[in-house]
Amino acid sequence: MRRERPPREWEIEELLAPLFDSEAAYGPTWAVAVAHRGALVYERYAGRMDSSSGEGEVVGPDTRLLSWSVAKSVLHAAVGVLVGSQRLSLSDTAVHPMWHETSDPRRAITLEDLLTMRDGLDFVEDYDPTSQRSDVIEMLFGGVSDMAGYAASKPLAASPGSRFSYSSGTSNIISGAVAELVGYGDEYASWLDDNLFHPLGMTSAQATFDAKGTWVASSYLRATTTDWLRFGELYLRGGMCANRRILPAGWVDHARRARSATPDDSHTFYGAHWWTDPSDPAGTFWADGYEGQTVIVCPGLDLVAVRFGKSPPGSNAIGSWRRSFVSTLLSRSGGCR
Repeated sequence: MRRERPPREWEIEELLAPLFDSEAAYGPTWAVAVAHRGALVYERYAGRMDSSSGEGEVVGPDTRLLSWSVAKSVLHAAVGVLVGSQRLSLSDTAVHPMWHETSDPRRAITLEDLLTMRDGLDFVEDYDPTSQRSDVIEMLFGGVSDMAGYAASKPLAASPGSRFSYSSGTSNIISGAVAELVGYGDEYASWLDDNLFHPLGMTSAQATFDAKGTWVASSYLRATTTDWLRFGELYLRGGMCANRRILPAGWVDHARRARSATPDDSHTFYGAHWWTDPSDPAGTFWADGYEGQTVIVCPGLDLVAVRFGKSPPGSNAIGSWRRSFVSTLLSRSGGCR
């Protein structure tokens, strides 16, 4: 990725410095980078990751940063490659082998229901270790060998397509469907490299697999900061990279089309494994992960921004910063390009 200076009127450093300087609000920020018109215009690193994310590694340009749920948006891209080659369809049902019996009501769940988190499965996404039930903690940290199977075993709590319920288990069911087509373990890793990561120049990308060999696409992908920018660029360019179509036409619009409102934030809607704000004049949409990991795609500014760190659980400080960042740049630029 070539390097350029940001537009002078942006005064971009003053907008990004608070992420590093206001730890009380944002928690520690390890890495921030911004690309404008395909060029790297800002890059800054600080601190050490904690042991759960990188064994205290000093963060720098070569550090592979853990995605948490940003990986879900990368999974959307992997599915897009298979949709583009007609190996998957959004209308596919009985996505998991456990649902193949004609009498199983889960058979009606479509791939589209899964991508939009409207599958209706009774999966509890609760990160409080003191909770009486947390399916996500059990799945990720309880020694589950087949995470897709664990999530797929849950009964329906609502009719497919009728209810939004954010679920890491849902993403792993989708990843299991991908594995059924491309292979498990090393075959899956090679397929990701050949069809997604290497065409984008994401040479640092490293997925984590469960014991069955399914990519844990709800949570586990590591890549350098600039490689996360490259992933954002794929969606900024409508699924194109260096004049090569990686994702089928319309797949990016599929990701960012708002489907479900979130009750705690009027600016945040869920699309298809991406988040979006229909009221944003710049058309901003983003990948979002636990602890404030984010890849922001802003078509109206021809911009991608990345932030990785460790924000306090439940904090929406990064979301508030994102809205302020985009609106300020829009104002200083005189509106969308």
